[in-house]
Amino acid sequence: MNSIIVYSTNTCPWCTRVKDYLKSRNVSFIEYDVSKDYNKAMEMVDKSGQKGVPVLDINGSIVIGFNPDRINKLLRL
Repeated sequence: MNSIIVYSTNTCPWCTRVKDYLKSRNVSFIEYDVSKDYNKAMEMVDKSGQKGVPVLDINGSIVIGFNPDRINKLLRL
């Protein structure tokens, strides 16, 4: 079972693409809107060193931006 967190905002088109990509592959994930949750925003920055979204935490590995090749590799798709 994979543990996937997507840090995103409602106004980010790349966030929508990454979430749609995961859904199209029947991959479940937890989503945090960092524009509304300061603590999750700080968690994202601590994990990634980034303030931009999307940021994914896949089983403890961080993916910055929409990177289908890295996502597939980490999920073994």
